Amino acid sequence: MTLRFVAEIRDPVHGYVKMTEVERDLVDSSFVQRLRRVHQLAGSYLVYPGAVHTRFEHVVGTMHVAGQIAESLVRSSDLKEEQVQEVRIAVLLHDVGHGPFSHMYEEVLTVGSSLTHEDVSQRIILETSIGEILERNGFSAKKMSEFAVGRQRGKPPFMNEIISGGLSADMMDYLPRDSYFTGVEYGKVDTQRVIDSLRVAEGHLAIDDAALYAFEALLLARYEMFKAVYFHRTVRAAELMLVHSMRLADEVLGLTDLSDLERYLDLTDEIVIQDLVTLEPSTPELREARRLALDFRNRRLVKCVFERVVQRRDSMVGQLFAKESVRRKATSDLARSAKVDPMHIYLDVSTTPSVPYTSSREALTSVRLVSSEGGKKAARTVPLSELPLVGSIAGFVDMFRVYTVPESRESVEKATSSLFEGQSFVTKSIRERR
Repeated sequence: MTLRFVAEIRDPVHGYVKMTEVERDLVDSSFVQRLRRVHQLAGSYLVYPGAVHTRFEHVVGTMHVAGQIAESLVRSSDLKEEQVQEVRIAVLLHDVGHGPFSHMYEEVLTVGSSLTHEDVSQRIILETSIGEILERNGFSAKKMSEFAVGRQRGKPPFMNEIISGGLSADMMDYLPRDSYFTGVEYGKVDTQRVIDSLRVAEGHLAIDDAALYAFEALLLARYEMFKAVYFHRTVRAAELMLVHSMRLADEVLGLTDLSDLERYLDLTDEIVIQDLVTLEPSTPELREARRLALDFRNRRLVKCVFERVVQRRDSMVGQLFAKESVRRKATSDLARSAKVDPMHIYLDVSTTPSVPYTSSREALTSVRLVSSEGGKKAARTVPLSELPLVGSIAGFVDMFRVYTVPESRESVEKATSSLFEGQSFVTKSIRERR
């Protein structure tokens, strides 16, 4: 089945992105159009003014990349032409469940539940007219809801790996896109070389060993983008303010109440900001939530007074400070020492694997390479530790920071220096946890 394209969108990263009839119907649905009002990089535009792109451009661009991957695999593997359309649809819908400010909302959502935006994406596909569009065009809404988040059972693993993982269409769109709109250079990698070199080996995505350098460049670009953009200290300052504001106002505004899906879908960036800045300051918590939102909107950001970057094979720092009790104690100790309101101290532990997770959310530890030996194709699995460049960064990056309001900067900086520097707090806490 050759895809019949009926429309196109001009994209600044990929050029013309063509769409089939079912893709156009999905793009025109209110659920995908809603993504125009959800920033791709949350508050990053307060640091990189050009970073005003949205989840909408990303899902359209990722659909295009996924189509390229699928077409490449049709030529080199057992992927059928009719499956190309399935892949493109799944990727188009992979972020449809994102809440306001993308991953920042997820930091609020996961406090009281184990839900992620992938779970919400599945609900939207199953419970809205998106499911009707799919069924009308001969696709199972249930199967596509699983496939869209890389969880489809009964399919070879490489199908889910196109959605998420170290060779996914997702990463091959967001890296060059985020690089383009922020203006930084790290995301400029030869993704086309990677796409053209993808193969299937033992049911998994593999890459021709002649293109290994392009794969390494992709992972290194991701690593640098996390340090330079996604975990930039001022970007995180803005995002921390948003997260704290939403957490403090959650009960009143019902931001994480997913019982009413229609109401949830109204929660876009501008609407949530407006709800936060117009809160009735009837309690200290709501007063603080309103102040944080106003300061975010006016770019009066909290200040970083302490920073430690920890590169580890595991994520001990991230695991330790993921515990609310540990964060509360550290905040309380700092506030008491600095003689400031604990509400004005913000701990941030930004943790990411140095290389992406696999589609099954496990650590990526190896890559499958395909080479020609004696005219025949042979596949082998190579541990990342054997790749000099990638092996040197494999593991986790934990960025531990303390922020406070500008007027408390001096006192909190002194208290932080005393508590964390003097006692090697992070190292000591990890040792005690063991």
